[in-house]
Amino acid sequence: MLPHWTPRAATPALLLFASLAATQAQADEAEIRTAIEGLAGPGAQVESVRPAGFLGLYEVRLGGQLLYTDARGRYAFLGRVIDTKTRRNLTEERKLELARAAFAELPLDLAAKQVKGKGRRVLVTFEDPNCPYCRKLAQELERVDDLTVYTFLLPILTPDSAEKARAIWCTKDRGRAWRDWILDGKAPVGASCDAPLERLMALDERHAVAATPTILLPDGNRIDGYAPANQIEQALERAARP
Repeated sequence: MLPHWTPRAATPALLLFASLAATQAQADEAEIRTAIEGLAGPGAQVESVRPAGFLGLYEVRLGGQLLYTDARGRYAFLGRVIDTKTRRNLTEERKLELARAAFAELPLDLAAKQVKGKGRRVLVTFEDPNCPYCRKLAQELERVDDLTVYTFLLPILTPDSAEKARAIWCTKDRGRAWRDWILDGKAPVGASCDAPLERLMALDERHAVAATPTILLPDGNRIDGYAPANQIEQALERAARP
């Protein structure tokens, strides 16, 4: 006759198993972090480690990149993982998921804001005051209506980019000051404050912005570089789809 079993009697064993599993997961994560940061070199910092959900691999986020590794961090690879049965690009889906979450966490209070029409559609740009293609982008955005644009000033191109970015950021109406400068070359006068340029520069790395202009959309997609109005319209339409 089989012994009587009750959930209460099994609870200590289940708790012990769960505790051991959690300890092992923490050990795996620590080992993976150490291995990948050692591979990437001095100053590298892993952002997150989590089970990838396939092949027993772990997903590692590092410097805006996704890579995969085993539970010990012994082997690592970059690249796309495709589900051959469903034809889904699992890596791209995960990147978009992360990008959507990152977009939602953007500190929009640090941006220069412009509203066109009702402003129901939204995009974010990273731009340098001395960027010629940012000027071309501004001209194209003049042709896009029903739009709210949040511009993060990213002074990375020339020695006086930081001075111009600070002057624009410190004005009462940053959106107006940015538009006056980027379209008409009219610089703000007398604006001075403790602008958070370091925080703005930190967004560069957080969102893997390699050049200006860069456009981010709420659906996780992005446009690296200048884009004409019709391409921006198409991107906004895709972002609005459920």
